[in-house]
Amino acid sequence: MADRVLVIGSGGREHALAWKLAQSPHVKQVFVAPGNAGTADNGKISNSAVLVSNHTIVTQFCKDHNIGLVLVGQEALLAAGIVDDLRAAGVRCFGPSAKAAQLASNTSFAKAFLDRHGIPTARWKAFTNPQEACRFIISTDFPARVVRARGPAARKEVTIAASKEEACRAVQEIMQDRMFGEVVVIEELLQGEELSCLCFTDGVTVASMPPAQVHKRLLDGDQGPNTGGMGAYCPVPQVPEVLLEKINDAILQHVVDSMRQEGAAYVGVLQTGLMLTKDGVKILNFKCQFGDPQCQVILPLLKNDLYEVIQATIDGKLCSFMPAWSENSTAVCVVMASPGYPGDYDKGMEVTGLLQAKELGLQVFHAGTTLKDGRVVTSGGRVLSITAVKEDLMKALGEANRGVAAIRFKGATYRKDIGHRGIRLLKQSLGLIYKERCVEAITNDVLFHQPKRSIVSGTRSGSHSEVRGFTGFFDLKASGYDDPILVSQTKGLGSKLQVAQACKRHDTIGQDLVAVCVNDILAQGAEPLFFLTYFACGKLDVEVAQTIKEGIAEACRNAGCAFLGREMAEVTGMYSSGEYDLAGFVVGAVERGQMLLGLQRADEEDVFIGLASSGIHGRGFSIIRKILLMSSLYYSSPAPGSCGDKTLGDVLLTPAKLYSPSLLPVLRSGHVKAFAFIAEEGLLEGISRVLPEHVSAVLDALSWKIPEIFCWLYKEGNLSEEEMAWTFNCGIGAVLVVQKELAQHVLKDVQRHEEAWLIGEVVAPCHTGGSHIKVKNLLEALQLSSPQHLLNNAVVESQHQPRRNKVKVAVLVSGTGTNLAALINYAKEPGSCAQVVLVISNKSGVEELRNAARAGIPTRVIDHKLYGSRSEFDSTIDQVLEEFAVELICLSGFMRILSSPFLRKWKGKILNASPSLFPAIKGGNVHQQSLQTGFKVTGCTVHFVLEESCPKAVIHQEPVSVRADDTEETLSARVQEAECRAFPIALQLVASGAVQLGADGKTCWKQEGQSLGLQGEKSDCASSPVVLEPEENEAV
Repeated sequence: MADRVLVIGSGGREHALAWKLAQSPHVKQVFVAPGNAGTADNGKISNSAVLVSNHTIVTQFCKDHNIGLVLVGQEALLAAGIVDDLRAAGVRCFGPSAKAAQLASNTSFAKAFLDRHGIPTARWKAFTNPQEACRFIISTDFPARVVRARGPAARKEVTIAASKEEACRAVQEIMQDRMFGEVVVIEELLQGEELSCLCFTDGVTVASMPPAQVHKRLLDGDQGPNTGGMGAYCPVPQVPEVLLEKINDAILQHVVDSMRQEGAAYVGVLQTGLMLTKDGVKILNFKCQFGDPQCQVILPLLKNDLYEVIQATIDGKLCSFMPAWSENSTAVCVVMASPGYPGDYDKGMEVTGLLQAKELGLQVFHAGTTLKDGRVVTSGGRVLSITAVKEDLMKALGEANRGVAAIRFKGATYRKDIGHRGIRLLKQSLGLIYKERCVEAITNDVLFHQPKRSIVSGTRSGSHSEVRGFTGFFDLKASGYDDPILVSQTKGLGSKLQVAQACKRHDTIGQDLVAVCVNDILAQGAEPLFFLTYFACGKLDVEVAQTIKEGIAEACRNAGCAFLGREMAEVTGMYSSGEYDLAGFVVGAVERGQMLLGLQRADEEDVFIGLASSGIHGRGFSIIRKILLMSSLYYSSPAPGSCGDKTLGDVLLTPAKLYSPSLLPVLRSGHVKAFAFIAEEGLLEGISRVLPEHVSAVLDALSWKIPEIFCWLYKEGNLSEEEMAWTFNCGIGAVLVVQKELAQHVLKDVQRHEEAWLIGEVVAPCHTGGSHIKVKNLLEALQLSSPQHLLNNAVVESQHQPRRNKVKVAVLVSGTGTNLAALINYAKEPGSCAQVVLVISNKSGVEELRNAARAGIPTRVIDHKLYGSRSEFDSTIDQVLEEFAVELICLSGFMRILSSPFLRKWKGKILNASPSLFPAIKGGNVHQQSLQTGFKVTGCTVHFVLEESCPKAVIHQEPVSVRADDTEETLSARVQEAECRAFPIALQLVASGAVQLGADGKTCWKQEGQSLGLQGEKSDCASSPVVLEPEENEAV
């Protein structure tokens, strides 16, 4: 049955709310009180003359007209408790209580609240005496030039003074004339970019909206007096997604959680005014409803039914109905104001051109308008908001301005540059702090003004290190070329940077960056001339930056090119501690007649010469992450095979070889048809770069040496030969294509400097389909190159069976401190065989429900207290599991005992983690008993859940050593970390079909050699592989 809705207010915000609500099939009629000309008899929308300041009258109106929902737009009414009064009378109302609305209505309350909970804001102080306030303004060591009057929003509630003297005058006006109340708050004037971030919240879950930016000054170029807002645009392109996520978690969610903790649960729309400063994001103010004009650019981007979102919010079910927003769309709103605004203004001027604007496909939201003799006339300061939605900001602004041009009324005031700040800053992230502003002088000396020898000295002619400033110079004529062609490349290192940051090893990254750039231009026979870099981080670590710079400078010297310059930036809020990004740019040259345009030059019987790679580069790191997860190894684990005392991280961070100095003479000899640097790519794709379509290639993997790391990856990941060849370079870093008659001659030239082999030949085209590159003997080569303990002489399956769809998993929780986050992160891994489709909690409001909602996973609360028996409770869970087609269940901190019928139905499908090694310690505190009994090792066990506990149902165990200085707390924390590692592994084993529960209640394992991620028909039932056997005389 459709509802009638009442929207209280008369501005553009209320028109936008009514417009969006009227689109819902659940809404029969929308009343707007008092409304404006735009909401008067407009389809489902009509105005009402109900006296909104009298809550009793509003309540009676709602009952007389069967109003099913009330939305309050005016913050003064929220502060006056209209929501509390309507709810008390049984009227469903959307918005915060009066207690919660103090965030907006009481500045000193909001500031004190932020301070109590450690949420960043401007420095401030509240005063009741104007003389004390002025003394504070004059004496502070920061610009105390923002004066806020306590109380609901008003025309001049906030004064941003140009000087301290002006701030003092504002205090005198407010306090002596008692314009807005007896309390003023003096604030620090923050510098930076201002942003509006809003969210729906049911008091627990936060559903963020796209950010908006408002232009508050009256005139173009941010000139003139402050207003309520002359326009807005949404989303704000300058703000990176990672910063928005941190705003959501560290500010919006933090505020909502803190309000709930203080007994004032906030339900409704919360708007925060934020300033992105060089010191991070700080809160300027709150609004307890959509801002105006923010509302007019945000609601047009909402894909959901607003009525449904509001109902879910009121019912506390927002986590199950997270709103979605239009992607690749931008909304721009331009406000048209009366002449004289924001001061005194005329009224009663006729407005024309509204129909023409509508015909342009624009939405015109009315604010200060009324109907007079059937004509629309002005009645307020801000008259209209013209909103356009287009695929990009520039087009949306153009359309909105077209609408403004079509509408006319006498003395109309508006801006033409709404959104221009976003357009101007599209190439810079908000919060980007450049070296001139944020890096201390000592850091500048160390990183930006290096001695000549550390950058370009001893490299090549043409570079100009003596020229200081913001640009690098290179004299191409002085470099010795007659008719040069410039060749350029830019590269990053992708996932390899994450490995370096995890290992806290940064000395190889610089060489890697130079090598991947320089080797690529070598494919055209180009010599590197100069190199540039870009380095971005959240907070500059001088030592890390210096280490990377030295690596780049050294690699440039080895490559024979000048290191001309680098840009360094701190991007506030975008990177976590220790994170950074790095990119390189190289420019090289080759004489016009010496370019290697070799893609069509390879012919039948030509030969491939392969140069050794130093390891893994570029592609394949996602598979490596999966393999590490499944093998329970870390970057600090010993490297496989005969790698000495190196760690796995050391091997993975081995930089790419720099081929330019040794190969350039060979490439320019005229004996080489084509060259490709393939270390970053898979072997097959790299070869295809130099292979024309009219021929094929055959490589023999026994002809070159494959490093042990590839053998280890092959075994641990249980990859096929084809997967190895497509994903990894398999020991070949670059290839040359040469004529068969010249092959030995060229090979000897290359081998003077590099390890190289004849690895294959170009052959007649293959007509059988599939890849036209064949790698023979790859399996045998991997076996021969591998240490005995990695690959034995047993036959290893070379072809995978087809993968099945991901198994649908539900996680049952009761509160915090569970493994849910680890399971969600695992399910996102490329090689995961499971998908978390549902999270069920027997308690409402727990942190894990919010974590699931943030990850986009549906949640359900099934409160056990509402059921008369355990079987009735379990039956309800079972119905929900069937609704989501769940196949496996993970118990993650679930504190209810499941009934026997439920366990029998889901036998072999329920996994749980126990904080001990089987056989489990019965009763008491397991960690306390471990310490008291002198155990040297404890750990955790992931097992199938049965009616009766059975040690033969173990899936995976993770041992944890007990240290001499351990306490219950430290031991418990390490066991919890072990559970977070063990549970995803166990889930992958079961979801992949590698492990299942046998009819006898024992764990059944597939035969060794089958992939963990694949199905298999053969199985071997045994529990011994997963039960840890204690060493002799060890107390376990």
